[in-house]
Amino acid sequence: MDRRYVYLDNNGTTRMADEVIAFMHENDSLYGNASSMHTLGRQAAAGIEWARKEVADLIEASADEIYFTSGASESNNSVLNIFRDRIDSGDKRNRIVISSVEHPATIETAKYLTKKGYIIDYCPVDHIGRIKLDELKRLVGENTALVSIMTGNNESGTIQPVKEAAEIAHKAGAFFHTDATQAIGKIPVSVKDIDADYLSLSGHKFYGPKGIGVLYAKKGVPLSPFVHGGHQEKGMRAGTYNNQAIFGIGKAAELARINLKDEHDRLWAMREALRKGIEERIPDVIVNGSNDESLCLPGTLNISFPSAEGESILLYLDLEGIEVSTGSACATGSLEPSYVLLAAGLDVELAHGSIRFSFGRYNTMDDVAYVLDRLPPIIEKVRAMSTRRI
Repeated sequence: MDRRYVYLDNNGTTRMADEVIAFMHENDSLYGNASSMHTLGRQAAAGIEWARKEVADLIEASADEIYFTSGASESNNSVLNIFRDRIDSGDKRNRIVISSVEHPATIETAKYLTKKGYIIDYCPVDHIGRIKLDELKRLVGENTALVSIMTGNNESGTIQPVKEAAEIAHKAGAFFHTDATQAIGKIPVSVKDIDADYLSLSGHKFYGPKGIGVLYAKKGVPLSPFVHGGHQEKGMRAGTYNNQAIFGIGKAAELARINLKDEHDRLWAMREALRKGIEERIPDVIVNGSNDESLCLPGTLNISFPSAEGESILLYLDLEGIEVSTGSACATGSLEPSYVLLAAGLDVELAHGSIRFSFGRYNTMDDVAYVLDRLPPIIEKVRAMSTRRI
């Protein structure tokens, strides 16, 4: 089989869809400041409101509940800062609950708040990385301000019971936020079904441009400015509108909504074909997360290869034109084992030997066949170099 290029790091970022690129070019004349009253400004503003409606329709929200940000990292930070402000103002609800497997955008913000004296509680997860609802019930009480649980995990692919988590939060009088970044475009995500008060997402995770994201905030929930300055986003997020990126996320949202079922089925089929092929061809492998379609994001496959280090596997695969990830792409450069896998009970060695394959819209079954051709000899080679034999 000839050498080819196979990109399997779609949970890290996706290629912009051809339709998104074309749409952004078609509208590149709409460069006016969308806050201006002249014709070009009004035209730009109309395009932005079209995109706002497309994003809202994707998650079954109202357009006036959508706030554009630079990405889900900013959106997650903004939600936590809203409740920091409330706590600073003397609100008796002074605790925030998150899961132990949240994205670094939430985990690192929580660590920063802890250093500043705020109280953060962490909900543990089970062996597939799913939150323990009985533990969440124990943690959430009359002094809880916010509960934040991601919809789907970026490393393991595990889908969280966010609807049940929201119910627990609301029953105790707390607000509920979910980081839905990895789930958007792969599984149905409805703020109405979840009963979410806040939701975060990023355009570049579903074939839109980088540097643009969204915070959904239900009508009537607490808000405070994310960025102080001008009147943009109803005074919540100052700064001149990034017209082209907003147009791009709008088009990406439209495509995601239209193609959701087909996208899900294709991604799951490729994920399962790779999983079964690896288990047939390579001895002693461990799938991290769940193989239940209802509990795992389609397209995400995280596997540990005992006695083989993940970084070595990644580099050998890269030489064959196959691009994957070890742990979270946001933690690249760190040799620390994945905290997500450790939280699910995986031991350090297995966490070090984990590889995340994440499929996307532009992958095919030919990519699966190529990986299955090149991966087994790589694992054999890396294991042979290991100081520990199977």
